[in-house]
Amino acid sequence: MAFLTDRKRATGLGSAKSGTQHFWRTRVQSVALFFLIPLFIFTFGPILGSSYEEVTAFYARPFPAVVAALTILVSWFHFADGVQVLIEDYVHGLAEKILILLMTCISYAAAAFGIYAVVRLAL
Repeated sequence: MAFLTDRKRATGLGSAKSGTQHFWRTRVQSVALFFLIPLFIFTFGPILGSSYEEVTAFYARPFPAVVAALTILVSWFHFADGVQVLIEDYVHGLAEKILILLMTCISYAAAAFGIYAVVRLAL
């Protein structure tokens, strides 16, 4: 091990060329959620516990529907990015790639179902 050059020791440990982009995307999502979560709470809170007809009429208005859809979308994308970092830190090899792919698919599917639910309520 003492005869390895610095380059040989660093092979395979270098930059993946996407860390900064991932970092900033996560930060932008955090800031977006900082504003979206209170908006979602204040728009969702008054309708909580109402009948289906009242909820449908409430989400037929554009503002609550857009706030709910954006909150769902940004939250699931933020979740996917966070789980990816977690998996990269603690799982290695083929299992890492499989888990990242699986969790990304699950996150995108959950976001799609959430958006579908909001659209069904809004229309």
